[in-house]
Amino acid sequence: MRFLPANLDALLVELEDLSQTIALMASLKAHPIRGIKELVPAARTMLIRYEPSILTSVAIIENLSRRHLVAEAAKDAPLVEIDVDYHGEDLPEVAELLGLTPKEVIERHCEAEYTVAFNGFAPGFSYLSSRAALHVPRRRSPRVRVPAGSVALAGEFSAVYPKDSPGGWQLIGTTTATMWDMDRDVPALLQPGDRVRFVDQARRRSFGPRQSIDSRNVKAPADVSTAEAVGHTSATLELNRIGAQALFQDGGRPGLAAQGVSASGALDKAALRLANRLLGNDVNGAVIEIVGGGFEFTSRGSSVVCITGADGPVTVTSEGGRSRSVGRGQAIALDSGDRVRLGEPAAGVRSYLAARGGFVADPVLGSVSTDTLAGIGPDALAAGQVVGIASVRHGVVGAPESAPVQLPDAGQVVVLDVVMGPRVDWFTSESVELFSQQRWVVTPQSSRVGLRLSGGTPLARTHEMELPSEGTLPGSIQIPPNGQPVLFLADHPLTGGYPVMAAVAPHHLDLAGQIPIGAAVRFRPIRPFTVVETSSPIAP
Repeated sequence: MRFLPANLDALLVELEDLSQTIALMASLKAHPIRGIKELVPAARTMLIRYEPSILTSVAIIENLSRRHLVAEAAKDAPLVEIDVDYHGEDLPEVAELLGLTPKEVIERHCEAEYTVAFNGFAPGFSYLSSRAALHVPRRRSPRVRVPAGSVALAGEFSAVYPKDSPGGWQLIGTTTATMWDMDRDVPALLQPGDRVRFVDQARRRSFGPRQSIDSRNVKAPADVSTAEAVGHTSATLELNRIGAQALFQDGGRPGLAAQGVSASGALDKAALRLANRLLGNDVNGAVIEIVGGGFEFTSRGSSVVCITGADGPVTVTSEGGRSRSVGRGQAIALDSGDRVRLGEPAAGVRSYLAARGGFVADPVLGSVSTDTLAGIGPDALAAGQVVGIASVRHGVVGAPESAPVQLPDAGQVVVLDVVMGPRVDWFTSESVELFSQQRWVVTPQSSRVGLRLSGGTPLARTHEMELPSEGTLPGSIQIPPNGQPVLFLADHPLTGGYPVMAAVAPHHLDLAGQIPIGAAVRFRPIRPFTVVETSSPIAP
């Protein structure tokens, strides 16, 4: 095994192949390590996120190096059978690639027993592996749209697309099985470690003990809305203007990597917590994350709000027409009819609006955060919408912090601390130096998914082969083939296929979320790239 740094609180374990990844996942499920927060298995790696106050990377390496793992699927793992209509448009081409007839491809696909290796790409998208898998390359040109329910092959994997999405896999059939259903207790039909059989609808066959798909179709207990949790609505905010974007966000939904879901949540979590703390709310409670200026709302009923994050003017205009400027980072008492407008930020890009008592919003998977990549959570807020404020039951209003955070503006160079790794050795030594010496400009293509950066000289690789998908983190800096970095933010994909050269240190993630378009970024490595190798204890 090779242990590669992924951040100050994360480690990437590199293994020889997929079977070893599955074995390691099974071992960590059976014998967990206290302090590990999340595991993201992938094709040949395991990304481990841990709590540094409880666990160190050295302790993880020592623990895993002593384990003797057996690389085979557990025989008592749940078996899920999926009915397939084998009329996929790529079936003839797949048969030709394999030197088989379409009928033989179907028979081979049905005879194999698959194991869910990991979930990624999209919520509910399961990568299925088998020793008897059909190996075919991806399509030369990806489709713009692959329909939900498409059964597909690529490389050593088989999968079912959970929703309509772009994709480059070879389509051999379709299924009516629902791979991702928010109404189920566990939304993803397939979980890592599950066994899977595909069944030809035209020749219905039995493969022993069957777990019906319907047996997992258990309705989840409805998430309790904020209003139901803390009482009836006391006042509302009428949204007059939105500006560039306004979303409900909170502390996010961590711990759902097995479902293929990243944590999402507020990009500037310090600003989220400050706004809630100043109003006596749950520090990770729902706020409205606002991009840029132009956001405007009217208080219907008396309310107390707080605005944190980006630095910019805030104006309150009473129903009678009197205006006053108010500061950020403090409680603001509003009378019914008061209108509040946020001006364009002078520094930073995202503001956070909290209300005393908390906003009324319907949680999804335990969070009201809107994940813009996965499409999970409430819709983006719109002009004319009325947002409820829950009644106050308890809480203590806090005092402002004595030293406000200095936020970046578009005219300055923002220095971000980074941890080098895990794929530094995929790049030339000149490019590794250039990475930290060159200024990188934030482009307009940036979003909550990540900051797309542009520099004068692209970063060059030493490795030209394709990197098998592996786990990524908020702060991971991925280098696509054009050599221009992408800095992942909260709505990042759970796994990615481009090498990650470095990751923004946890203490600078909030700052990264506040960098405006047009600002320049410089990366400052704070730790040398160090790889630990051990002889593999995994049995064949």
